[in-house]
Amino acid sequence: MLALIQRVREARVVIAGEAAGAIDAGLLVLVCAEPADTEAQADKLVAKLLKLRIFSDDAGKMNRSVQDVPGAGLLIVSQFTLAADTSGGNRPSFTGAAPPELGRRLYETVLRLAAERHPRVASGRFGADMQVHLVNDGPVTIPLTIR
Repeated sequence: MLALIQRVREARVVIAGEAAGAIDAGLLVLVCAEPADTEAQADKLVAKLLKLRIFSDDAGKMNRSVQDVPGAGLLIVSQFTLAADTSGGNRPSFTGAAPPELGRRLYETVLRLAAERHPRVASGRFGADMQVHLVNDGPVTIPLTIR
């Protein structure tokens, strides 16, 4: 699985002019399943998201996880374009992304596991045309590959 993690002060997803999911401080996570991914990768991704120490401690060092920050949330958004291959020209190919049925199932697994393990989880909608609004904190943006 591929993910792009952004530490945010706030973030929201808008679909057809209406807010679908929103958080205050926390992590905006763009998620892309690949064809060989399984629920095991979804589980590893959620575990990593919850333990990744990218929030500042009292000394200003990145030493706290989303679980260590009171009120911090996760906004998880499906993003098949993370699998873009631009090596063949100027128009990206997305053949590296999982087929829609698998992508949906794994995205929903990530959402379910995250909600079981963290009290504040919001999401976009798989396959929807979404506008993602965020205030990146830091900025901190980290790519993540789970194998």
